[in-house]
Amino acid sequence: MRRRAQAAEEKVADLTPMLDVVFIMLIFFIVTATFIKETGVEVNRPDTETAEMKKTVSLLVGVSPDNQIWIDKKKVDIRNVRPTMERLHAENPKGGLVIIADGVSKVEKVLAVMDAARNLGIAQVAIASEDK
Repeated sequence: MRRRAQAAEEKVADLTPMLDVVFIMLIFFIVTATFIKETGVEVNRPDTETAEMKKTVSLLVGVSPDNQIWIDKKKVDIRNVRPTMERLHAENPKGGLVIIADGVSKVEKVLAVMDAARNLGIAQVAIASEDK
């Protein structure tokens, strides 16, 4: 009877080192993952031939095909664009603004976003496009 108890104890493996490795790998992947900012609306950007990548972008503003403005995955009224942009720009004042407008959206909405950015002192303003 004693031999059976000893044999059963010998077969149990200690899983602590394996769990430590799994948690370390999980922490590594969480820390090294890149987080992609999104506007919250799907748009069809117009095609261009002279598009260039912007390195420092702190603020993304989307203008949908039905001319709704989206900032930080939330629909924003035109009157609240400036306060919302001001709050988000304060988190990273060195970054610029990229406006992601649909090809059929009105220029008036894009210009309203650009005016709000200029009033806040955001110097780097760009409009996103698809590269051919």
